[in-house]
Amino acid sequence: MAADSEPVPLETLAGLPEFYHPAVAPDGDRVALYYDGTGRNELHLLDRATGDHRPVTDGEVPRDATWHLRWGADGERVLCHRDDDGDEQNDLVAVAPGSGRSPSVETLVAHDGQAQLRDVADGSILYASDHGGQLNCYRHDMATGTTTRVTDHDQPVFGGVFAPDGERVAYVANESDRLENRDVYLAVPGEDPRHLDLGTDGSETWAVDWFPDGDRLLVDDDSDDTSRIGIHDLTTGTTRWLTPDAATHPEKSVAVAPGGERVVGVRERRAATMPLVYDVASGEARELALPEGAAGLEGQRWSGARVFADDDTLLLGHSTAARRRTLYEYDLAADEARERLPPAYGDLDPSVFVDASYVTYGSDGTPKPFGDDDTGGAPDHYDIGGLLFDPRDGPSRPDDATDVPGIVYVHGGPHFQTSRRFNVYIQFLVSQGYAVFAPNYRGSTGRGREFRHAIHGDWGGAEQADIAAGGRWLMDRDWVDADRVGVMGGSFGGYSVFCQLTGYPALWAAGIAWVGITDLHRLYAEDMPHFKHSLRTQMGDPEDDRALWRERSPIEHADAVERPLAMYHGVNDPRCPVEQSRLFRDALVDRGLEAGTDFEYEEPQAEGHGSTDIDRKVRQFEFMADFLERRL
Repeated sequence: MAADSEPVPLETLAGLPEFYHPAVAPDGDRVALYYDGTGRNELHLLDRATGDHRPVTDGEVPRDATWHLRWGADGERVLCHRDDDGDEQNDLVAVAPGSGRSPSVETLVAHDGQAQLRDVADGSILYASDHGGQLNCYRHDMATGTTTRVTDHDQPVFGGVFAPDGERVAYVANESDRLENRDVYLAVPGEDPRHLDLGTDGSETWAVDWFPDGDRLLVDDDSDDTSRIGIHDLTTGTTRWLTPDAATHPEKSVAVAPGGERVVGVRERRAATMPLVYDVASGEARELALPEGAAGLEGQRWSGARVFADDDTLLLGHSTAARRRTLYEYDLAADEARERLPPAYGDLDPSVFVDASYVTYGSDGTPKPFGDDDTGGAPDHYDIGGLLFDPRDGPSRPDDATDVPGIVYVHGGPHFQTSRRFNVYIQFLVSQGYAVFAPNYRGSTGRGREFRHAIHGDWGGAEQADIAAGGRWLMDRDWVDADRVGVMGGSFGGYSVFCQLTGYPALWAAGIAWVGITDLHRLYAEDMPHFKHSLRTQMGDPEDDRALWRERSPIEHADAVERPLAMYHGVNDPRCPVEQSRLFRDALVDRGLEAGTDFEYEEPQAEGHGSTDIDRKVRQFEFMADFLERRL
């Protein structure tokens, strides 16, 4: 880039405070959230009337804010996850805020495996755990300390929400031979689980919330490819779909208003996730009057945390590609939003951040990186959508720059998408003068079931061709230096970096893989039970499909790497264990390559699959910035 470019100071950008997982208290007057204003994640309470918030913990909650929180039913305590240095083998604790920063912290659930908080009822919590083998739901009585198993499925159980009576539980599981199938079940004490007649074999159906009468469930289903929001009546066994039959954009449920007259959900379109509200009586819907971006309601959909303060007032986080997350209080009756917790920018001018342009390019899924075989099937042609961040749109970028280096940023998942939410990693890269292109390759969410499932049985195949085609699209911009375009990503995005540098070794100038995957069989052997199930769902049986699993494991192709590679992997990662990167590092060393010269490698201690901790973000940014400056 030109010499007059002024990149945002790394420590300043990584150190901007952020909030996570807002949850409205039962009285509607307070909001619990995580906030890292001191440089470390802490539990804060926000007063709705004033917008003021204060920390109530001093190191008693995890440094990493990955996992959500909930209020207890009495509004006296906040329930949190707690792990050991990012290993995600969570315990569940209750934090009773005091007047200062010395809360009472009680451990409620402690297992050897992972515990995931799902819901709260009077005196009880519902959680899922894999300590018994597979991920199933349990009810814990906080008064007696006794725990009762609620579900007993061989495949993982997702969701889980108490009925208003506090006895019945709606949850999602699968007993079909089609592993991608999701069905809704009702657990009633003393009875066998009741399978609800929703969806079709192979579709994903979810029960997200109850109506206050206890007879209806807020659900969504993608039987018609595009996910739709509906109301299922347990007394009649019928479903009324609120999303119109002709809808082209997926819609997902989030919550029912306390009085049951409204439901809120999200609509996914062109990499935006927009909040919308349905009037139950009329069936009319409207998107909330917020900028095109990403609503944090998607996260609250999974956590079940309360989002309504009352029938007319919704609390939600929302950001755009260029504007950091804001906590809004939305008046549904007046259709107006007001800020309750504005984004913090410190000494930075917010205009330094660059907005995204939504673009599409064609990809027929070929050539596949490791050859076109019959195992993965013939790929289809898709128009792939993506977000382009042009550093020339920044405040000090010259309009005539024609030698801009580029990065293709690959999201994880793979069932995820890079959306129009503020992404500090992308903005960091753009501030350094890189053009960033984030493709939502086949397998991504936001496009319907067919597109999402197009990756099944074909990891490392057509979706990698989509990513490579996205790289070529970026290189074809007349203002981008085609010889200085790299690829980077984390988790499945890290797997993609390994696939790109081994399957398309001459395409890229460099690659950065963090918490990536290199050996599918080793991953299957070391992963948590519900992640094993996900891998089987998407790639078949590890022995029956052994040839495919080996072909699509980048470690088998390590000899093909030609360009500089950086690997960054937390030692406590339970999803993509650190052995995945160690294997690839060792394979490069066996070739005679030297760490620090031919490739870069770092294992941050006391860190798992990722971190929201500011010091750890700074360290990762420094590693990335140093590598890119030298290699691109």
